[in-house]
Amino acid sequence: MNQHISAHSGLATDVHLKNLSLTYNDSEQALFSNLNLRLPSGQWTCLLGKSGCGKTTLLRHVAGLLDAQINWSGELITSDNQPLSNRIAYMAQQDLLLPWLTVLDNVCLSQRLGIRPNQASATKSETDKAIELLEAIDLKQYASAMPQQLSGGMRQRVALARTLMQNKSLVLMDEPFSALDAVTRYKLQNLSAQLLKGCTVLLITHDPQEALRLGHSIYVMSGKPAQLTSLEVPLTPPPRTFNAETAVHQQAIIELLEQDYG
Repeated sequence: MNQHISAHSGLATDVHLKNLSLTYNDSEQALFSNLNLRLPSGQWTCLLGKSGCGKTTLLRHVAGLLDAQINWSGELITSDNQPLSNRIAYMAQQDLLLPWLTVLDNVCLSQRLGIRPNQASATKSETDKAIELLEAIDLKQYASAMPQQLSGGMRQRVALARTLMQNKSLVLMDEPFSALDAVTRYKLQNLSAQLLKGCTVLLITHDPQEALRLGHSIYVMSGKPAQLTSLEVPLTPPPRTFNAETAVHQQAIIELLEQDYG
């Protein structure tokens, strides 16, 4: 995959969730109670755990998408003391492509939504950047195609390009590579590590190997209310190749995850 494209250049920030307690309005059981998590500036934090344990809820809470559905207490602190609004790119499990827009227009969606009254479309520089991203994910030839003409894996790659196109300093990713075959997943992990260099990234994944490839920090979420367990990571910088050391770490993660299936 073409990788001749510059990484994110914006200023990232530490994000600290402090003593977070959260309950859905229609539930008496707290999902989180005094949960703490720090997302270091410019690094990838990976979050593992069984389905339903609260990983996506945590992601959506950081993104500010749950306010009407929850009661919560605690603090969400940024190292520069600035609000997170307008600094977040969110990539969900589903590609969420708009079926009436071309691939190129889907990638440019955030620019389209921000178009000024006297502006007809995304600027030429924005379109050029989108084309570069499509080339980087080997989909440049599909720029004029409609989403329904693409396979599931291709659609997810377009969703990744749309996320990268937003050029935000905090990137929240919910299993972004789960629909991809092994080789494409490996290539997009490398590409994402390159293009999101300098961003603060929170990645949810079910794949211990993926967490070990990309994570500067790795946590396992478990229990009710859910708590986080911090894991050791290999000393080598991500994206890591898989070797004997990472295999030992992977086995430790699997054994820890198994404890929550008892």
